[in-house]
Amino acid sequence: MSLEQLNAVNDRDMISRLGMVYTDFSDDMLEARLEIDERTRQPFGLLHGGISCAVSESMGSVAANMCVDRERFVCVGIELNASHLRGASSGTVRARCTPIRVGRSTHVWQTDLFDDQDRHLCVSRLTVAVVAADRD
Repeated sequence: MSLEQLNAVNDRDMISRLGMVYTDFSDDMLEARLEIDERTRQPFGLLHGGISCAVSESMGSVAANMCVDRERFVCVGIELNASHLRGASSGTVRARCTPIRVGRSTHVWQTDLFDDQDRHLCVSRLTVAVVAADRD
């Protein structure tokens, strides 16, 4: 899969409206970036916590689905935990998603968000279930 193909996946969903773009990936990592702007700020001017969660859910789900045979399985989020560590009101957010555990029936993915100065904004953990693909 190429970065172009990964970003095309987002063209069909909410995350593209937030301006998130995948920038790099490997066997054990997925990275993306997005701008803090009017689409991603909460009413008090900071990066919205819900945006951090949406980024984490999206990245973890995409990463998990890259690890399974998509003809037979699909990965779906079943639990998300996020700790917002500091606020940011402008600049670029870099998000990095890495596996904690990739099992047969569940995966756990950690996503870390950083600001332009590489300060940790948010850490989250997404648990996904690996279920049979519905091919009806």
